[in-house]
Amino acid sequence: MKNLKINNRFTAELPADSDLTNEIRQVRNTAFSYVNPTKPSNPKLIHASDEVAEMVGISKDEIQSEEFLDVFSGNEILPDTQPYAMCYAGHQFGNWAGQLGDGRAINLAEVENNNQFFTLQLKGAGKTPYSRTADGLAVLRSSIREYLCAEAMYHLGVPTTRSLSLILSGDQVLRDILYNGNPAYEKGAIVCRVAPSFIRFGSFEMLTARNELKNLKQFVEYNIKYYFPEITGEPKEQYLQFFKKAADTTREMILHWQRVGFVHGVMNTDNMSIHGITIDYGPYGWLENYDPNWTPNTTDSQNRRYRFGNQPQIAHWNLYQLANAIYPLINETEQLEKILESFMDDFIVDYKQMFLSKLGVFTSTETDNDLIDNLETILQLTETDMTIFFRNLSSVKKSDSVEKAIEKIQFSFYKIEEVSGDILDAWKKWFAVYLNRLNSEELSDKERSQKMNLINPKYVLRNYMAQLAIDAADKEDYSLINELYTLLQKPYDEQPEYEKWFAKRPDWARSKVGCSMLSCSS
Repeated sequence: MKNLKINNRFTAELPADSDLTNEIRQVRNTAFSYVNPTKPSNPKLIHASDEVAEMVGISKDEIQSEEFLDVFSGNEILPDTQPYAMCYAGHQFGNWAGQLGDGRAINLAEVENNNQFFTLQLKGAGKTPYSRTADGLAVLRSSIREYLCAEAMYHLGVPTTRSLSLILSGDQVLRDILYNGNPAYEKGAIVCRVAPSFIRFGSFEMLTARNELKNLKQFVEYNIKYYFPEITGEPKEQYLQFFKKAADTTREMILHWQRVGFVHGVMNTDNMSIHGITIDYGPYGWLENYDPNWTPNTTDSQNRRYRFGNQPQIAHWNLYQLANAIYPLINETEQLEKILESFMDDFIVDYKQMFLSKLGVFTSTETDNDLIDNLETILQLTETDMTIFFRNLSSVKKSDSVEKAIEKIQFSFYKIEEVSGDILDAWKKWFAVYLNRLNSEELSDKERSQKMNLINPKYVLRNYMAQLAIDAADKEDYSLINELYTLLQKPYDEQPEYEKWFAKRPDWARSKVGCSMLSCSS
């Protein structure tokens, strides 16, 4: 990979762990530990992204080389680099967890291309000092889900990490998929993830919790210098601007999650990026039926802390923890509290505008909140597929009758027979108001439909789709990975050749492991 330009700012400028042993331990006064990936026994490339490769400075021809396979499976180290695992802490499910760190992720290098910087990170590359009781490896099913999802999210317009490669390790990995005492061996795999950096809220929490305030100051200033160079002023003002940037980009990310119906499933502070990008795809999912209380995470099934409808509030809570972490550099709460207060205020305003745009409404009236609130209630009266409903809503015309409009979206109902009586009356009442609202808009039906179809995707990575690809890959059939990868690059396009994927969740997937029930090992 001759054009790969190495520029390791993170390891050059931040404190390194002086202990070079790869032993699980508490690591203090450091931002990272040097550690090499575990060499896989028989790596095999399943898929790689030409687009992401070009983005970081790797040619299409190089993807098929032995060097590419060796480097991104962990078998070889890039020249002039020292792989490392990052030290960070976090709140998990609302509770302080202490030191966490990169337990199954190893950063290969930071590269520069076209005046942009990217960190190349292997997930599933083996044990690090932060692996706790685990082995640092990853299985094929979780790797397929991560690889496809990051790229799906990017093409949906959601801030996210990217996926460069998906590689089989050739080794077997022992996992208990539902944490119910039934472990089994599965195929191991490694994903190369790409991001500006993998710095998390928990990175700052770790330093403050240990009272490593000199390192905290250095770390915040490092982030400002390289990732937010537009921030200027006195140090205290810079720290506040840094926090405001984190709040703003996080708000934008969550807004996109709600727009497309994405549920992260594990919004711990160690899974929150300082860049406001989606990281760590585990037990994620897209809403099938519109249920704000749904979470894909079996670990969260009782309290539903990370349910779809609670994601904005959790983002706010996580930002509060970040504010606590950088507070020692500021030593006053007023400005931090103002930023936190404005987060929810701004989100409410932005959410309204986002939701109206999904409805094809691009002007504001005093009744807009009722239009949104009533729809969100009605969508829950019977199982209604979120993606299909909003996509088909774009076909409704100003001249349609209420009955015709309902007919156009009825494909989104899982049980059409339930749409009768009071439920049907509720839909009729809402559509009467909606059609009246459309007729007050200046856009033509065609113009409105075109706008809506750039906001409401036709295709998302439903869990059953990912599971079908996983089941096929277990049998060494990778055609579905290729097909879904191609499909999800253009999620807003009609793509009639892939119309079969514009479908509700099949009944067999309702309770199948991997389709509705997912653990953090997913």
